[in-house]
Amino acid sequence: PPPALRHSNTKHKRSHHNIKAMPTPSSPPARRHTNNYTLRTSSSSSNSFSRVSPLTTLSLIIAVAWLGMITRLSPDSSSNLRVMPSSSSLQQYQQQSTQDSAPSKMNTSNNNYNNNNEDPFSKEYDNCIIGAGLSGSVIAERYASLHGQTSLVIEKRPHIGGNCYDYIDNDTNIRVSLYGAHLFHTKHEKVWDYVQQFGEWVGYEHKVLGMVEGKHVPIPVNIDTVNTLFGLSIQTEEEMDEWLRKEQVTLKDENGIVREAANSEEVALTRVGQRLYEWIFKPYTWKQWAKYPAELGPEVLSRIPVRNNHDGRYFSDPHQALPKNGYTSLFENMLASPKITVLTDTDFFEVRDKIKCKRLYYTGPIDTYFSDLGWPKLEYRSLSFERVVQRDTPGYFQPAAVVNHPQSHDVDGKEVDYTRIVEYKHMLEQKSDHTIYYIERSTDDGEPYYPVPNVENKELFKRYQEMAEKEEGVTFVGRLANYKYFNMDDAILNALELFDKDTKDLSKR
Repeated sequence: PPPALRHSNTKHKRSHHNIKAMPTPSSPPARRHTNNYTLRTSSSSSNSFSRVSPLTTLSLIIAVAWLGMITRLSPDSSSNLRVMPSSSSLQQYQQQSTQDSAPSKMNTSNNNYNNNNEDPFSKEYDNCIIGAGLSGSVIAERYASLHGQTSLVIEKRPHIGGNCYDYIDNDTNIRVSLYGAHLFHTKHEKVWDYVQQFGEWVGYEHKVLGMVEGKHVPIPVNIDTVNTLFGLSIQTEEEMDEWLRKEQVTLKDENGIVREAANSEEVALTRVGQRLYEWIFKPYTWKQWAKYPAELGPEVLSRIPVRNNHDGRYFSDPHQALPKNGYTSLFENMLASPKITVLTDTDFFEVRDKIKCKRLYYTGPIDTYFSDLGWPKLEYRSLSFERVVQRDTPGYFQPAAVVNHPQSHDVDGKEVDYTRIVEYKHMLEQKSDHTIYYIERSTDDGEPYYPVPNVENKELFKRYQEMAEKEEGVTFVGRLANYKYFNMDDAILNALELFDKDTKDLSKR
């Protein structure tokens, strides 16, 4: 492949998702827009699609060819060009071959890839869906499969799949995720049955270790965690329960009555006590959120279980698996219907006056949608990824796919400013003569990952939510639109249930 291409500020041309391009390192500021969204149902509106002259087209082809980015497209090849990050800061690109792409149902000859240069804004759609992540893709797929309805999916990034997007790393031939590890697990049979339609799944039970006091211990806390850190020999669930009871803090109100935890610090103290809280939960929370647990709602640490046995699995759901051919191939299959048109690298707020649809589903940040109000932005935490390739390593860099580093300093006093290290080679036991791992750091800048659930943000979201309820013809769906952290299965279930609600009066085709 050609050398890595360094990012420039040149704006990408709008692409369609048979071509995957690397997202820009930082998103441009949200465009100001009017609050009142009007659905245009007339198909006779003026065509504002700009035509490109033959000379301009020829110049573009020559320029792209010079960059070594041209590949042949064939009807049975759904993903022929991938430009992927080659550094932690996402500042460089490198070409990726398509050997990582599993055979999918996508057909580049059908009309959902803008065949014959058809103007995607020239016709009316049943649905316009903003975002090609889990929520948007599920809704588009359901409308196409069950009701034969058309959807225009508009995605700001140059690829489909949202934060689940993955690819084969060119240096190591290992499948990695662009936005951090995604582990699928669910207790919902409806979700499990749904995802199996779009690819083969391989059982995978995720296990996480934490580097605490210089030792690798299981996370979540279990018997082995306690034995390793405190030099104990607990064997049974009863012994572990007794140890926990001695450590746990009981919360009482001013009248001496036992009360529930009001924040994440109190959640941790009532579950594991002061010592484990100080070693694991308090420093990790600060690194992850730039806030101490006492500043966050109880839901943050309530998600983390504490086990009274030797179970080292991170999740306990009955269905735990990874897609054999990666998450990207699942999205390709979900969006394969000719009823679905996908535009990537397209900002909805720049084209909203061109689209014509009967319904609109918005999966982006709710505060961006209402940015014209001039209200404060909702607070999110993001992640940065430092990519490290370790050559001539047939084995592994670390003992597990994910090793958390909760403490602020190691046993030698050296600062540890990262939250975890992810080595993808462990997942599905991928084979390579090399290995690759990503050092993750939490940051305020970048893609919005985690809503910050404190009182101020919750109150601000309520104001945005009230505006959303007044927005006629628009449905807000997904984690960003609802300012709520969703696991993957929760996002799918939420979209499926919303679809069922919106279509309860429609007859299936």
